[in-house]
Amino acid sequence: MKIAPQQRIYVCFFLFAVSLGALLSRMPDLQVAMGVNKSELGLTLIGAAIGALISLTLSSPLIARLGARTTAFITVLGTSALLSLVPWIGAAPLVFCVLFVEGLLAGALEINLNVEIDRIEAQLGRGVMNRAHGFWSLGFFVTALVSSVVRQAGISMELHLAATFVTVLIIGIWAISGMRNAPARIALHEGKAPLVALPTWGLMPLCVIGIAAFLVEGAGIDWSAIYMRDVFSVEPFIGGLGLTLFTFCMALARLFVDPLVDRFGARAVATMLLVLSAIGICAVSGAPHPYVALAGFALMGAGCSAVYPLAVSAAAQRTDRAAYLNVAALGQMSFVVFFLAPPLLGFIAEHAGIRTSYLVCLPLIIYALFSAKALATRRAAGGGSAAIARSVNG
Repeated sequence: MKIAPQQRIYVCFFLFAVSLGALLSRMPDLQVAMGVNKSELGLTLIGAAIGALISLTLSSPLIARLGARTTAFITVLGTSALLSLVPWIGAAPLVFCVLFVEGLLAGALEINLNVEIDRIEAQLGRGVMNRAHGFWSLGFFVTALVSSVVRQAGISMELHLAATFVTVLIIGIWAISGMRNAPARIALHEGKAPLVALPTWGLMPLCVIGIAAFLVEGAGIDWSAIYMRDVFSVEPFIGGLGLTLFTFCMALARLFVDPLVDRFGARAVATMLLVLSAIGICAVSGAPHPYVALAGFALMGAGCSAVYPLAVSAAAQRTDRAAYLNVAALGQMSFVVFFLAPPLLGFIAEHAGIRTSYLVCLPLIIYALFSAKALATRRAAGGGSAAIARSVNG
């Protein structure tokens, strides 16, 4: 069956989210299995952040050499295999090591898929970046919904994640096999690309926007189930609804926001979404009832939905250096925050309460609102070359 190039990228995003979401949805069970508190759980999960940071800094040249298909095979299937091993290990130090390797692959996956979808977007002459990230969110939504039922039924983590890996393996081989490298954008930058991707001053406002989005996403995905359990002592199914609503609203917004970006511009859309995130954070932090908290998680999911994809598009379309370097540098400062959120929020939750931990996101959201001017006011007509012509140069 023939599918369009962008649809293969959609499937890769979806499968990665399904694998990661299956583990994150079992965080309460993993915490009990390892016999650790919230702070120790967070420190264990930081292994993925360290691996991702190293990969996002150093792996760009290797990805360019391997190509999109080979990199996708290694990273999409490799991350799923490693995540399925975590429930079988038990010991926190060993889980840290496995997640470190998983983070190495996840960082490379992030660069590969975002650069490839940006090139496809240039070919099509219309926005598909948000939709691609929408399938990441859709993957989290599907696995959150399934996981709520699975946990309520008492199915073990080991069986749950093993079944997830088998599913990812079958679908992944089918989708990735037909992948081909999309033509690179016209290179308007000069000089040899550096081996290490580091943020430039012009890229920093986009980094702030990406960090804020991923901090909210990490807070919603990683800790929602534990929040619902500890604050309201709800049943596993109701506890899982926080993650389900968060990912559903995120997916819905990402899948349908591109026409709004085309009409109103990235800056206006990002500003509106960041405000929604702030409202959701406040609702979760002060929720007097489980349903208020669930509404807050829904607002958080919608609010952080398209913010990072908009920043990625702006970074990939900068003309100061190669697209994969700017995407990698942006990923260092923002994608890693997705993995740093668990230890940060876990430490605060352990010492100041899990409600208070959510308020940490607010100052960064406010800072991101002031940085939104780095985004374009309108998407240029005419696709690829026109989009390059209007790229943000800081």
